[in-house]
Amino acid sequence: MHDSSLLERIDRLESIEEIRMLPAKYALALDMRDLDAWTSLFPEDVVVGKERVGRAHLKQWIDDTLRNQFTVTSHHIGGHIIEFKDADHASGVVYSKNEHETGPEWVIMQMLYWDDYERIDGRWYFRRRLPCYLYASDLNKPPIGDKKMRWPGRELYDGSWHDLWPSWKAFWNNKPTGELPDVAAPAPLGAFLESMRRGSPVPKIRTR
Repeated sequence: MHDSSLLERIDRLESIEEIRMLPAKYALALDMRDLDAWTSLFPEDVVVGKERVGRAHLKQWIDDTLRNQFTVTSHHIGGHIIEFKDADHASGVVYSKNEHETGPEWVIMQMLYWDDYERIDGRWYFRRRLPCYLYASDLNKPPIGDKKMRWPGRELYDGSWHDLWPSWKAFWNNKPTGELPDVAAPAPLGAFLESMRRGSPVPKIRTR
């Protein structure tokens, strides 16, 4: 039993490290336009849009996106929290600060990804990446105010940065009363994200 437990703990640590590398590989492959390396981070049956399935469709989509919207990109990976559902399935949140040359503007972006990961035949992949944006704006134009997604030549829109987290609305809807506030107990180990999500549904997020 002890040996089995030790092997499980080693497997978990190795899985964390492999998963933690996925966003870094994603960023490097994307910025260097190695689309085969990029698509290999997703499983063979990756869903692309509503009706298409497979890496070939994913490669076609990212090729079109990069050629038609961006000249140069740079993705800077930030904090990464990973939680496991079982030995072969996990979810995570990773911050990303990005820069894009798009037409006459240099657009900077702050975002986070809500990720689902799956291990298939001994290897971890992205099963899904849900992008949540705080802002996108020209470097010289701070995105003060509403509708912080400000791509050149497009209508302004909200980026769904807070939509995964019920705490955002709760914070603004519950003003201090002057009394000492209640304090919740720490989240169970391995359930920090689950506790923050409070069972809320995954929102529909506009990506472009």
